Amino acid sequence: MTSTVPASPFRTNGRSALQAVFLDMDGTLVDTEDFWWDAEVEVFADLGHRLDDAWRDVVVGGPMSRSAGYLIESTGADITLAELSVLLNEKFEQRIERGVPLMPGAERLLAELARHSIPTALVSASHRRIIDRVLASLGHDRFTLTVAGDEVVQTKPHPEPYLTAAQGVGVDPALCAVIEDTATGVAAGEAAGCRVVAVPSVAPITASAGRVVVRSLEEVDVPFLRTLITRI
Repeated sequence: MTSTVPASPFRTNGRSALQAVFLDMDGTLVDTEDFWWDAEVEVFADLGHRLDDAWRDVVVGGPMSRSAGYLIESTGADITLAELSVLLNEKFEQRIERGVPLMPGAERLLAELARHSIPTALVSASHRRIIDRVLASLGHDRFTLTVAGDEVVQTKPHPEPYLTAAQGVGVDPALCAVIEDTATGVAAGEAAGCRVVAVPSVAPITASAGRVVVRSLEEVDVPFLRTLITRI
């Protein structure tokens, strides 16, 4: 099982300014955003509440504490945040028992990063128990390390998850590419000082300085990622 590791001195890749690639999980590498929303709808139905479809854009991509807290407040459900988190994780795990579908281009991109020996980290707001289940489909050996939402003090949109990944791999965040599918994740990567590639899944994301927006991972390869980093 991969996990966060102690910080080590920055190291450089003599062949390219790109030192590492950090990838989000849900909605970026695996097509599971619908799974989370379906789990939320089912849990709240069991509690006697119906979720408004408009809330989906609010809760997507964020830490469970924020998403669950928002839904409790919006519905007035009589449940604690801790209790709801357990129910949501259980419902989600039921949906991924037989594996998870990968996003278009994910398998090819991970294989290409491995062939080029580029350090790769999985950085997710999901809890460790969920990440380890999904890694059964993605492959544990595909990542130098993984960072879970319940292993950091502040998760996305705070930069801590990506700064933790950079420390763990031993690289300069400014020389790393982050691939994300939500505004929350994009904000975390940018706050950490990384170059961000946005692959919107549920809600649109606009291009801006230091950020590239693509339609799918099929548009992303190693030469493309290397063009994002211009400083050695």
